[in-house]
Amino acid sequence: MILKQLTLTNFKNIAQADLEFSPKVNGFLGNNGMGKSNLLDAIYYMSLTRSFTRVPDRMLMRRGETFTLAKALYDRRGTAEELTLGMAEGKRKKFRRGGKEYDRLSAHIGSFPLVMIAPQDIDLIRGAGEERRSWMDVVISQSDPVYLDALIRYSRALEQRNTMLRTGVVDHTLYEAVEQIMEFTAATIHSARTRWVAELTEIFNRYYTAIAGSDEVVSIAYDSTLSQPGSTLTALLDSARRHDEIVKHTSVGPHRDDIEMLLDGMPVRRTGSQGQCKSFTIALRLAQYEFLSRATGMRPLLLLDDIFDKLDADRVERIVSVISSDSFGQIFITDTNRTHLDEIMSRSAGDYRLWHVERGVFTPVTHDETH
Repeated sequence: MILKQLTLTNFKNIAQADLEFSPKVNGFLGNNGMGKSNLLDAIYYMSLTRSFTRVPDRMLMRRGETFTLAKALYDRRGTAEELTLGMAEGKRKKFRRGGKEYDRLSAHIGSFPLVMIAPQDIDLIRGAGEERRSWMDVVISQSDPVYLDALIRYSRALEQRNTMLRTGVVDHTLYEAVEQIMEFTAATIHSARTRWVAELTEIFNRYYTAIAGSDEVVSIAYDSTLSQPGSTLTALLDSARRHDEIVKHTSVGPHRDDIEMLLDGMPVRRTGSQGQCKSFTIALRLAQYEFLSRATGMRPLLLLDDIFDKLDADRVERIVSVISSDSFGQIFITDTNRTHLDEIMSRSAGDYRLWHVERGVFTPVTHDETH
């Protein structure tokens, strides 16, 4: 899959941008705060219908403006595809594919697979379990619409149960109706997450070794109460019912799952250096890329946002070597350091484009200027 063109109007600090991309490497050079990451966020939004930074849609509008427009043209499985996004103050967001608005935005997820690597990825290691659950959900949902449907239904039922707990509902039949939905969908969610972590582990270990270049032993493991033999959500909810009534929220279920991340047998968030943690998260994202490529039959877009900070020269070289291989398709990369971009582009057989970014303005840099 290739993103051929992107047009933005009033997206964050970008007043207007009309960009045509290389099918291989696209580099964006500039100081921090100039709009490089905002462009990547726009590309991310067109694939996943939300901002990578999880800010509300209203915050995507350029300051002082009342609307945002985006249009993206793709070559997807050899067919031209157009996605458009329109947002205006006081009006419902409109997201269209081929001119037709979606009935449910969830139906779009997975059709245009994408992986983004960014500084915020450190939260996968050092953040709360919610960060890792969100990561699981975003990745699996892009490859499995059944999972996404189960996740949506589970979340709705969970909110209903929490509302009943907060308002002091005691009618057992009401709880039973909601918990039946939770039980059924939880089984689907748990099964998909179990398979996904098992498949991802082997890929992740390979990428970490390639990046770290050492004999460090890394591992990831799925942590869920439903993984206990014979465990069912119904039984867990029954055992936690009195506790839940006191704290007024549901304390057990897939919404409490986590991923354990270890380096040489110890939690990486506690023992990993900055370089090790950065290598760990990049390896996770590259493993995510390979997983989605296998699952969807398409090479996802790969977005790399300032990924070389806090890495030594050897790790930078290994990452450049990995992402320059034929395993990856179209790449969008931002950096403040011209050296890194030049190195990556020099390996792309001349098939690249470069822009200088300043205050939301994207100025093409010609091939002659890159040497």
